[in-house]
Amino acid sequence: MSPEQPAAYGLWMLVVINSAVFIIFAFSFTRPKTSTDWRSFGAFSAFLVALFTEMYGFPLTIYLFSGWLQTRYPEVDFLAHDAGHLLEVLFGWRANPHFGPFHVVSNVFIFGGFLLLASAWRVLYAAQRGRRLATTGPYARLRHPQYLAFVMILSGFLLQWPTLLTVLMFPVLVYMYARLARREEREVAAEFGDEYVRYARHTPAFVPRLDELFGRSGGA
Repeated sequence: MSPEQPAAYGLWMLVVINSAVFIIFAFSFTRPKTSTDWRSFGAFSAFLVALFTEMYGFPLTIYLFSGWLQTRYPEVDFLAHDAGHLLEVLFGWRANPHFGPFHVVSNVFIFGGFLLLASAWRVLYAAQRGRRLATTGPYARLRHPQYLAFVMILSGFLLQWPTLLTVLMFPVLVYMYARLARREEREVAAEFGDEYVRYARHTPAFVPRLDELFGRSGGA
């Protein structure tokens, strides 16, 4: 890195600001109350802190794989910020990585996930206040749209800036969300009984049916 180039890492204030912005944004939609809610939100927050730490603070993954990366891609300055978009580098996209295919897809996942999270929270919050089962909005198509939203957001960040730690954390978080979802199902089933059984019988847990997703009935 030449003396004229600004530092790409060691920007700890950016780590703090970016982590805080996304964590507070997610918190405004989820408003965790139970210990289960806090575990879910805490794991999500830890993923974001780990991500932004490597994005702006210390590029641990690049240092650990620096020998292989420099041998395979000798023309790339891996201490430059853009090189942290490793998927763009590995697949040979030499244009601005912010306009590369992985970054574009990641933005779709991130913003789509936050939109889904916001929509699901409004329905769930209203249902909880009215002590009724949430079956409208995203809950008309999925039993756990909030967890799908979290996975979408995490997937988007992983596509945009993959790191060793976040790659290892991702399947653990997905497994944790699946377990939390099953636990919530047991609790809701105990509260709403047959009403929930009928709802669950016709509503997928995490992946919407294609005909419902595109607004088509089975007979269309």
